[in-house]
Amino acid sequence: MTDSLADRWRSVRPKVAGLHLDSAACSRQSFAVIDAAAQHARHEAEVGGYVAAEAAAPVLDAGRAAVGALTGMSGSDVVFTTGSNNALDVLLSSWPGERTVACLPGEYGPNLAVMAVNGFQVSALPADDLGRLTVDDAARRLAADPPALVHLTPLASHRGLAQPLAELAAVCRELGVPLVVDAAQALGHLDCAVDAAAIYSSSRKWMAGPRGVGVLAIRAELAQRLKPRLPPPEWGWGIPVMHTLELGEANVAARVGYSVALGEHLATGPDQVRERLAQLGRMTRTALADVKGWRVVEPLDEPTAITTLTPTEGADPQKVREWLIAERGIVTTHAEVQRAPFELTTPVLRASPHVDTTAEDLDQFAEALAAAVR
Repeated sequence: MTDSLADRWRSVRPKVAGLHLDSAACSRQSFAVIDAAAQHARHEAEVGGYVAAEAAAPVLDAGRAAVGALTGMSGSDVVFTTGSNNALDVLLSSWPGERTVACLPGEYGPNLAVMAVNGFQVSALPADDLGRLTVDDAARRLAADPPALVHLTPLASHRGLAQPLAELAAVCRELGVPLVVDAAQALGHLDCAVDAAAIYSSSRKWMAGPRGVGVLAIRAELAQRLKPRLPPPEWGWGIPVMHTLELGEANVAARVGYSVALGEHLATGPDQVRERLAQLGRMTRTALADVKGWRVVEPLDEPTAITTLTPTEGADPQKVREWLIAERGIVTTHAEVQRAPFELTTPVLRASPHVDTTAEDLDQFAEALAAAVR
């Protein structure tokens, strides 16, 4: 079944130039996604951008509904953004009342910046030595001193650990504390339908859509409490909150492409994709376990396709990444300390294969990685 999935995935995309192990940064779009975005841009040239946007409304509504299906919400709870950071800023800039947030020590650095610029005071949730949330300790701490919201990144960009999202969601529901989920890496990778108060994500990662677009889904109970910056409330325009959160001036073609990518994901089968990604994570860590000069960070059976490697003999992950691209056509990511400033102590190299990657690809990567530090 997985071979069939890999073959189907590969057959509907342009032939990869080299070896793509960087889906946590930007997955490869399908012909259908590319064509849908291009056709919308062409339609804008034919009839004008606003008329074309009206014609695309059913496709965009289907995209919102797909996000609702993947997050346990409805399409009416979803707005498009320019990406994950923009989604978090839109949400936090509209937050009512107290501005305190609890998150893991390994929180994504740009998220911490968005929290700070919006005046949020951050407290740390308890985690074990790997950086995984300890749920019972978190429950006690949140009960004793509840913040205005809890923010969880269930799958980080610097470490392929799956956080106990469903368990934390249950704790937050019991305590009446809103849970906001950064699903930039998790959507399409882990089960995100956990009844969160809000959840946001990007198009370009595991969902394999265009760059420059994302989504923010907010439950109606929270949305009704938000106080967006525009228009000023004293103007009394009476615009529904969700309408004020989604920018009208946007790259509609990218939203169309993202909506098609979401439909492709649902048609493929989210459970099947998640199963294959977990399998690829195990395969990657097995292939890289004995490469001299590197240590695999994640446990072997971690159910994610993100594998990070810490240098043990002085290799520079940034230079290794550049060498892999220039000499072998292998694309990975160099994750700098700023990605998780309270957890990372040294840069790491990240490999993130999507469902079309083969065991032979991973063996090729292991050989190249060994050669890169000779």
